[in-house]
Amino acid sequence: MPVPAFRAALLLPLLGLEVPAAAANWGPRQFTSLVTFGDSYTDDTRFSYFQTHNNSAPPVGWVEPEANISSSGGYIWPHYVAAYHPAIKTRYNYAVSGATCSNAIIARPYDSAGHLYPSVREYEVPAFTADAHYTDPTTHQPFLNLPADETVYALWIGTNDLGNNAFLTDSQLNNATVVDYVDCVYEVLDGVRAKYFILMNVIPLQLTPLYATPENGGIGPSKYWPDKPANLTEISGRMEGQVVLVNEAFRWRTAAEVVLNQRWPGVEVAVFDVYSLIQEIYHNPTQYLNGSAPANVTGYEYHCNINGTDCVKSDSPDSFLWFDALHPSERTDQIIAEEFIKVVSGESRFAEYWSGE
Repeated sequence: MPVPAFRAALLLPLLGLEVPAAAANWGPRQFTSLVTFGDSYTDDTRFSYFQTHNNSAPPVGWVEPEANISSSGGYIWPHYVAAYHPAIKTRYNYAVSGATCSNAIIARPYDSAGHLYPSVREYEVPAFTADAHYTDPTTHQPFLNLPADETVYALWIGTNDLGNNAFLTDSQLNNATVVDYVDCVYEVLDGVRAKYFILMNVIPLQLTPLYATPENGGIGPSKYWPDKPANLTEISGRMEGQVVLVNEAFRWRTAAEVVLNQRWPGVEVAVFDVYSLIQEIYHNPTQYLNGSAPANVTGYEYHCNINGTDCVKSDSPDSFLWFDALHPSERTDQIIAEEFIKVVSGESRFAEYWSGE
C-alpha cells in the first residue's frame, strides 16, 4: 500500500533513508538530450507563437526557434545548458510563459478575450506526447530524438501558481489548496515517460522586487500587479511561507514517491534546490555577478512604467540578480545552467537524488 507523503516524511529517517548530499552514480552516462517544461522562467518562444497565431497552439512537429529576448532579457537557462555541455545534440522546450501547473487549479487569462495561459498538465505534457508519437513526413523519422538513457527531463513551475492572481491573493479555483498544486506536479511526472527527471523547486520569490519587503527593494504597483496593495511586508511574508512549505513538500514527497511508494519504477529523480542557489547569489553577489557596475541583488536591470512601456535597460546587465521585478537575469540563468549540469552529473550540492527500483 502506498505511504502517504506526510507519513513518509516521518518514516524516512527511521528507515535510514537520509537525504543524500550528492549521488555520483545518478544520471545518464552521456547527456545528449534535454526536455523542459515550465513557465516564463524556461520559455524560449512558445508563448509568442500563441500570441502571433490568433491564440492557436503550435502544430505537432513544430521546431521552436531560440530567441535572445526571453524573460531573462537574453537567452534562457536551457539554452546555456546546451551551450555549456558539448555532448547535447537536441533540446526540446515545452515551457510557456505565464503557465501554471494546471488551469483547473489556477486559471490566468492573458488577454481581454479571456484566453488562458496554457498550463503544464493540460497543454505542455499533451504537446510533448503528441510530438513523441509524430513521424516527420519528409524524413520518415520520429520527430523527437530522445534516447532514454541519454535524455534528462526537467520541470520548473510554481511562480505563477503561488503569486498574485493565484494562491497569494486567494484566486484559486474549485476550493483548491497548495496541496493540489503539489499533487499536480507529481501528476506531470506521471505523464512524462522519463528515466531521468529533475524537479526544480521554487525560488525565493519573497526576494524578487515584486514580492520583497520595502527594505529589500520591494516595489508597489507595476505591470505585473497594477492594483498591488500597500502592505508589502505582509505580502512578502505570506509568499515566503508558501514557498518554504512547497519546497519542503517537494523534498520529502519526492523521496516518498520514488523510494517508498515506488511510483516510478526504474526512474531517477533529482530535486534541484534553485531556492538555495538563488539565496547564495543574493547573500554573496560579488562571487557570482560580474558586470561593470557593482553587484545588485535588490534592484533590477529592466524598468518600465505600470503599462509596460517607456522601458529603460541598464548598460551593465551582468551586475543584476533580477532582470525585471519578477524574472532572474540572463547572468543568473547562466549560473542556473552551470549548476543544472552539475545536478545531471550527480555532483551538485544544491540537489538531492533518488532512484526507484
